[in-house]
Amino acid sequence: MSSEILRIVEGLPGGPMRCGEAGAPPGSMQGSHVLDPAAVGQALRQLVARSEITTSRAVVAAGDAVASFRVMSFPGDATDADIDAAVKNQLDLGTHKMARRHLEVPGAAPDERAVFAAVWDRAQVVAIAESIRVAGLEPAAVDLKSLCVARALTRDSCIFVDLTSAPAEVVLIDQHVPRVWHAFNAEADRDLARSIFEALRPVLGLSRRSGGTGFGPSSPIVVRADPPLASGVAMRLEELAARSVVAVDPPPRADPAVRFVPYLTCLGLILRRHG
Repeated sequence: MSSEILRIVEGLPGGPMRCGEAGAPPGSMQGSHVLDPAAVGQALRQLVARSEITTSRAVVAAGDAVASFRVMSFPGDATDADIDAAVKNQLDLGTHKMARRHLEVPGAAPDERAVFAAVWDRAQVVAIAESIRVAGLEPAAVDLKSLCVARALTRDSCIFVDLTSAPAEVVLIDQHVPRVWHAFNAEADRDLARSIFEALRPVLGLSRRSGGTGFGPSSPIVVRADPPLASGVAMRLEELAARSVVAVDPPPRADPAVRFVPYLTCLGLILRRHG
């Protein structure tokens, strides 16, 4: 549920999958924010029926605009209580309107512990869950789009550029963990390569502080575009960024019948459950 687009996938990795997509009703979403849960839920209900989805539970990917995150590192002997307290201290905004969540991810060194910590707009989580219930499904969990994409990509460390999103997005991914997220307006009618490169600069500027060890000069720019990025634009971006530019590869164990570029986030959700 992002960019006012609803997409669903049902299935297991390595097996057959059903999928479908639809635009959100006018005025029911603004970007990734759900404004009218009832209208979004009704559209989802119709999409579920049209796509012949049979499950009764749903895991939902929400756009990164409804949350903010950071990766935090700790000594290897840090206790769960130590980590919980540090996350609360770093992400406590002093308001009940936000909710916190964190999960353990690979650390920068063998003797370190690291967590992916996020703070969510609580009202948006409630709105998303309400829309899922209106659709006749039970919401099992809400995940961030960038986490789902990081699972689905075959590259463990890269700069992911999503030109299918509105606005477009850049995510620095290290060890299959999103480290930095940035939204920008892709100026396709001007110099698209320059527009993307300018969006990469603040992300690259934060790469040294992102906490990972896998991202480096050889890490490519992975572009999600539908239709694919024109070869001339890709070559121009390679020259500007001094990095290779590649298209998204099919995620592991994805059904070949599913168009993996538009459904990349959904496939990452399936890997969350069965990876």
